[in-house]
Amino acid sequence: MTIDHSALAHNIHTIAQWVKPAQVMAVVKADGYGHGAVEVAQTAIAAGATWLGTAHITEALRLREAGITAPLLAWLHTINTPFQAAIEHNIDIGVSGPELEAVAEAAGNADLPARVHLKIDTGLSRNGAVPEIWDDLCKRASELQQAGTLRVVGVFTHFANADDPEGDADVDAQLSLYHESVEIARKHGLTVDVRHVANSPALLSRPDTHLDMVRAGVAIYGLSPFPDRTAQDLGLRPVMSFGTTVANNKPADVGTGVSYGYAYRCELPTRLALIPAGYADGVPRTAVGAPVWIQGKFYRVAGTIAMDQFVVDLQTERNDVTTAPVGAEVELFGEKSGISSDAWALAAGTINYELVTRIGCRVPRVHKQWV
Repeated sequence: MTIDHSALAHNIHTIAQWVKPAQVMAVVKADGYGHGAVEVAQTAIAAGATWLGTAHITEALRLREAGITAPLLAWLHTINTPFQAAIEHNIDIGVSGPELEAVAEAAGNADLPARVHLKIDTGLSRNGAVPEIWDDLCKRASELQQAGTLRVVGVFTHFANADDPEGDADVDAQLSLYHESVEIARKHGLTVDVRHVANSPALLSRPDTHLDMVRAGVAIYGLSPFPDRTAQDLGLRPVMSFGTTVANNKPADVGTGVSYGYAYRCELPTRLALIPAGYADGVPRTAVGAPVWIQGKFYRVAGTIAMDQFVVDLQTERNDVTTAPVGAEVELFGEKSGISSDAWALAAGTINYELVTRIGCRVPRVHKQWV
């Protein structure tokens, strides 16, 4: 797998130009959507992002251990989340309500004030405080701020349907509730320096959501969040290319069954190429018929994708040993083939976000540096 940092830097710069004067948070959770969190974070900051975002504090701590000092927010917690370590390493903490007292206790133990972003659930029904408790949450946060235990840096939310071409009404409703929530926070004496609501689809399609900062996730990796617009349409460049080499090439007769369950049988005498990547590497088991590029030619996955490998019917002469020989270059999606991760997502019945994020740790990442 190759990670193209020139493409990453291009995407960061493009997004920064779209949303200025708003700041850009580069979201590098889930190991940078499978691209490598530390490497992505370093390029993102160099290319113009001013913040970084992760889901878990443990992810944020790894960035700090790598020497990354940029402002950093983590927002998804459990009862075992190391809040004190976050405070000691200058990591901002997203708070949805239940964890506020635990954060305050950790701040006391660290003898340092916690930096907090309060999250309001405006309609996604996941993380965030529901409107019924928002006033009480802001009141308590204000008391803790006055006591010097924490400082409320920002207020944020997350959209449910910003990637839906018909979702504007939902975005409008969530945005309206968000603005009301900010005013409640201010009523309690919270300054709310950083207002942030826009994810990738919102920052690309709704300038009214840019506010003080946008949280750019899938867009920085050159992937479109929209079903009706490609990355190229948006001026973005895919960052990840996923490939390998042919592991085996052998003849097959008419009727030969391929892989588990014989979901595919050869219709003519042919040769079969074995590709050493499977669902343990993040290749979706359901992506039967997905496109594959081998040494300049295009093929399709034949039969069931296994844990470590899948098969391609080369549809060539049975004695042809020159087509896709062992060691021939293979690309599932990427720059050389021009195949998009969207094509694999379509074959698997999922989204491009999942395709890149699920690529496993045994697939080596080669980072092509930004020049």
